Amino acid sequence: MNTNVEEELCLFAIHQATQVLGGKWSFLVLGQLFCQDCQRFNQLRKKLNNISTKSLTDTLRHLEQNGIIHREVYPTVPVTVEYSLTDKGRDFRNVITEMRMWGEKWGEK
Repeated sequence: MNTNVEEELCLFAIHQATQVLGGKWSFLVLGQLFCQDCQRFNQLRKKLNNISTKSLTDTLRHLEQNGIIHREVYPTVPVTVEYSLTDKGRDFRNVITEMRMWGEKWGEK
């Protein structure tokens, strides 16, 4: 295969992945869901203490629309909503693990 074609395919695949994942909060939300498989909105918000309610809502909606997380609504009073990873989301575990290891090695101490 031509080197230019290989480069274009590589860049296209990376672009596709970043479009599915969305913004910076997506990685942190995924990281939290890997730590604890199923979490409610306020649990996630407390764990990600710098995130606004709007940013978390937008991030969760984006991840759900792209099939990365599953949103389960329970008919309780008040309504209970839990978020968990789909198979597509769980398939991202190796990337998150590598990012964590890179951050531990090269991040600010």
